[in-house]
Amino acid sequence: MRRAARVVLLDLDGTLLDTVHDLSFAANRMRARLGMPSLDESTIRGFIGNGIGVLVDRVLVGARDGEVPPPDLRSRALAIYEEEYAAALTRSSVCFPGVREGVSAMRASGLRLACVTNKAERFTLPLLQHAGLMPFLDLVVSGDSLPRKKPDPLPLLHASAELGATLDDTILVGDSENDAQAAHAAPCRFIAVDYGYRHGGDVASLKADWVVASLADAAALIENSASSTH
Repeated sequence: MRRAARVVLLDLDGTLLDTVHDLSFAANRMRARLGMPSLDESTIRGFIGNGIGVLVDRVLVGARDGEVPPPDLRSRALAIYEEEYAAALTRSSVCFPGVREGVSAMRASGLRLACVTNKAERFTLPLLQHAGLMPFLDLVVSGDSLPRKKPDPLPLLHASAELGATLDDTILVGDSENDAQAAHAAPCRFIAVDYGYRHGGDVASLKADWVVASLADAAALIENSASSTH
């Protein structure tokens, strides 16, 4: 590492929390209310990562890249989805293995932590509270906190500055192409977790500085790298 990290930015869906079951449940509830057949969870998993608006578009057309739904249908579907997801928010979403150990170790080593996600704040904060992660975080930047979200680097720049760091002091931990693009654009160092929601892509495609199997491994990597700078 170029210098010891001071700030770690953490993605939410696919990095801290496994939320796919509740996202998929809400998506299929939405489709049912619109008179549409359900989709496989594995299909919906590939639609996650760009915020709820894009997720709804993809669920409506049944494809990651394709036609845009008619505005009236999209508006109706989005309202239904938000209602269903709010009801299912903490139904089965859980921390990935190693997350609590990882954030605890990071805080114990003096790092400042922020969650930077494309999920809207009204869903982000209850999820973090339910998971017991809020006490570890100094800052939460949600998808509607700023004018632009990942893969734009603005949320990373904002979080780093808010926590009194420079980009050389900052590391992003995430699972997706959105995270990778934001980190490369900022630029800041990027640790990719080898699980999460990558739309079927290989983790090597993210061109991360490091790849880890858990947040606990990320904490150990950061701690060991910091020790080697002294």
